[in-house]
Amino acid sequence: MTAPPALDTPSSPSAEADERTTARAMLRVHADRGVPDEAAAILSEGLVAHVAFVMDGQPYVMPMSYHFDPAQPTGMYLHGGHHSRLMRHLATGAPVCIGVTLVDGLVYSRTALYHSMNYRSVVLFGRAVRSPPDEVQRALLHDMVARYHPGRTAGRDYEAIPDAHLAATAFIEIAIEEWSAKARRGGAKGPDDGDPAAPGSAGVIAVR
Repeated sequence: MTAPPALDTPSSPSAEADERTTARAMLRVHADRGVPDEAAAILSEGLVAHVAFVMDGQPYVMPMSYHFDPAQPTGMYLHGGHHSRLMRHLATGAPVCIGVTLVDGLVYSRTALYHSMNYRSVVLFGRAVRSPPDEVQRALLHDMVARYHPGRTAGRDYEAIPDAHLAATAFIEIAIEEWSAKARRGGAKGPDDGDPAAPGSAGVIAVR
């Protein structure tokens, strides 16, 4: 739950948009929370990508594991089964919208309307460009294990990826066409939250 934009902060389009934040991706509500310079860091830290697409007129949203390398910020890789509906659809080059969100805290206020959360998020638009060759996918899978489980290495903590396991799943590269990044930080912003003598309580419960 969040307060209406006019009661909290301006909602005019952000002046901090980078070259990939065009009209389609531009923030229009709480645009002052735009953090385009943090987009790559948020994608690097995120664990779940919610992938939205339309197939035969029906919209879908699928949670997916993914890999993103900030050294190559023009694309990301989705990882899933070869024969899943999403992977087959992406292979056609269809457009997708992907959201990644990190929740940093739950904000409570002396006013119900101003309960909120602190977060960092990225919304991006793109489309699949290719499925990389097997050896690239093998390297990606090792990199992805290391990203989700820092410190784990092949040959020491788990066996090297055999061909049969590699053949059971697939990576598809998504070319990132546009993105926007947004963050909320700080405490409650209700009308009485700065008054310690007011009834009720306000604060932030950290979750990260």
